[in-house]
Amino acid sequence: MMKSKVLWALALAVIVGCGSTGDTAKTETKEAEATSGGEFKVALLTLGSVNDSGWNSMAYEALNGIKSDMSATVDNQEVPPTNAKDALRSYAQKGYNLVFGHGYEYNEPMAAVGPDFKDTIFISSSGGKTASNVGAFRFYLEQSFYLAGMLAAKQSKTGVIGSVAVLDIPSINSTLKAYEAGAKAANPNIKVLPPVYFGVENDIAKAKQLTESIIAQKADFVIHQANAAAKGVFDACAEKGVNALGSNLNQNSEKGVVASAFIVAKPAFLQLAKAVKEKTFKGEIVLVGMDSGTIDFEIKPEYKSKVPADLIKLLDETKENIRTGKLVVPKDEF
Repeated sequence: MMKSKVLWALALAVIVGCGSTGDTAKTETKEAEATSGGEFKVALLTLGSVNDSGWNSMAYEALNGIKSDMSATVDNQEVPPTNAKDALRSYAQKGYNLVFGHGYEYNEPMAAVGPDFKDTIFISSSGGKTASNVGAFRFYLEQSFYLAGMLAAKQSKTGVIGSVAVLDIPSINSTLKAYEAGAKAANPNIKVLPPVYFGVENDIAKAKQLTESIIAQKADFVIHQANAAAKGVFDACAEKGVNALGSNLNQNSEKGVVASAFIVAKPAFLQLAKAVKEKTFKGEIVLVGMDSGTIDFEIKPEYKSKVPADLIKLLDETKENIRTGKLVVPKDEF
């Protein structure tokens, strides 16, 4: 395998590309000066708050890893896709070497702007458009959602499980389909409720309301793709005594959460940044998953004692089969 392929395979992905557009641009910017030189500059665009303890927070932590490990100058903005082209041009004009757009929605704006700024590398989390200086990476989060579905289906006492998401978009829906596939593989008789969507980033109240509607239909396990509004999901589950499943970040410390399907992002982002700095970057779409340690699934220690030994064994074996490629988890192409 060529050097650039190795670097990408360790480094990139997407997800499910979580996020929402929001109604207005939020341009709160957190700037950090490099500890030396300031020659390598990296920016991050997110669709929601970097304090969401999930999808956006994960990328922000990775950005700070680039800052500390590479003495880079970094900057981030919360920008809806409608304002993305202006933000991308601004960073390129300021001499930024690398701009991450953490969401499926940034791929097309990057493909449009990229040809005008060949000295800047643009990378979106998911998407199908590439160029010499434009790439997309996809976190194979479906792998861990599959395991979450298996756990939920086997542990459910009501025989009903569900999901809550911010938007009805391909990157999110692919993970929720994998959740259902894992559930059906573990228990063909499990009832998986259709996903419910609350539509607006940060709408904690709506996320909680929809979670309660799922619980009212007897769901006793709920997974989310809710970003900052995940708090609403967790609150509803905790109040009703229902099991929540975390996503994107390891959210096992949150109340009501019994397991998490998550991304280990920092090493991946770092490796990509190094590839850009060393000029070995190649514009392409790359999928990264459990084989590189980028995707993981973990049961909360306090809950693990409630899981039968044979189910723990099944999950461990399935996880290893996914890691080695013996089991290919279904995913949508987009």
